[in-house]
Amino acid sequence: MIIGLLNGPNLNLLGIREPAVYGTTTLDEIVTRCQIVGRELGAEVRAYQANGEGQLIDQLHAWRGEVAGVVVNAGAYTHTSLALRDAFSATSLPFVEVHLSNIYAREPERRHSMLAGASVGMVCGLGAAGYEYALRGLVQALRARS
Repeated sequence: MIIGLLNGPNLNLLGIREPAVYGTTTLDEIVTRCQIVGRELGAEVRAYQANGEGQLIDQLHAWRGEVAGVVVNAGAYTHTSLALRDAFSATSLPFVEVHLSNIYAREPERRHSMLAGASVGMVCGLGAAGYEYALRGLVQALRARS
């Protein structure tokens, strides 16, 4: 089983970007941890990060037929991108949404996810560990479907 790990804008700056909100763990550290957990679960994790919405959509298109599902932190696109949600629907890729911070305890504009209605589930507010929980949950959900 192959799982995509898709990260959106500004997540390449994790570890230095607003550490009081997003923590000090870098994206590379998160990816490494997810790959370790993936191996424990019998899954390969392939990571991709881009700051542009179109690049994220292109990656989802490229993963169609290649990955079984996706763990996604779409960053700010979570709150604005119907196009990203449409890409998930168009590719039929099941996904779990993850956020380092609790989006429901933040500014009003961050409390709505354009992706949530199409997702298998969401993990938010648990910091970098949330990625691991999202990965475990996605793999479990995919196995239950088959």
